[in-house]
Amino acid sequence: AVVLARVRNQLEVKRARDVLRNQNVLLEAEVSRRMVENDLTQLVTIRALAHLAETRDPETGNHILRTQAYVRLLATRLQHHPRFSAVLDDRYIELLARSAPLHDIGKVGIPDHILQKPGRLTPDEWAIMMTHSRLGAEAIELAEQDIEQPLPFLALAKEIARWHHERWEGGGYPDGLKGDDIPVSARLMALADVFDALITQRVYKPAMPFSDACELIVAGRGAHFDPDIVDAFLAGFDDFVAIARRYHDDQH
Repeated sequence: AVVLARVRNQLEVKRARDVLRNQNVLLEAEVSRRMVENDLTQLVTIRALAHLAETRDPETGNHILRTQAYVRLLATRLQHHPRFSAVLDDRYIELLARSAPLHDIGKVGIPDHILQKPGRLTPDEWAIMMTHSRLGAEAIELAEQDIEQPLPFLALAKEIARWHHERWEGGGYPDGLKGDDIPVSARLMALADVFDALITQRVYKPAMPFSDACELIVAGRGAHFDPDIVDAFLAGFDDFVAIARRYHDDQH
């Protein structure tokens, strides 16, 4: 009887462990499913907001796809560079690529007669256009305040939106930052954004050939752009061209 009782107890313990193990497996599967679902929701929301900005400026075409790919390419090439290795780990690069499409979200606050003007802007109009970087950062900051815990990709998105028009030697906007005071994320987008603007057709200008755009980027080395980021651009120039052609707007 004692032996039977012990066997019965062992069987009950095993059964309980099996039930617990199955529950843990189900719980892990549910957590994984929800993480994937939340991740997809986040990506779709980002893309929707980015496309909202694009609808205000229909000429931008696949700009957000190209700049996102350029930024990822630059970050990957600089990942082991002594100046950037402490920042550009795999997680940062993924968050960077995720947040990059929001860099021009502030353009939703720019009047149509300025944003879609078929010609050069007047000084007063340009002053209004430049506010898009501040407007974008402020919009993202308001979104941050509405959530219970900070999201790293929103912090990067805010950096990029506010400071991707700063210049390495100063003189950019909105805050006139210079050198390493400009966040890495914004320095990367600065080059990606300018290169894409150069090779893209606008009402007031034709698309520039890739080689000419490359020369202008090089001319901005140490002035407009971080010198090491320009060097990474040159080393990966063929990949930049491939990205531009993959997401082209029927201009090249």
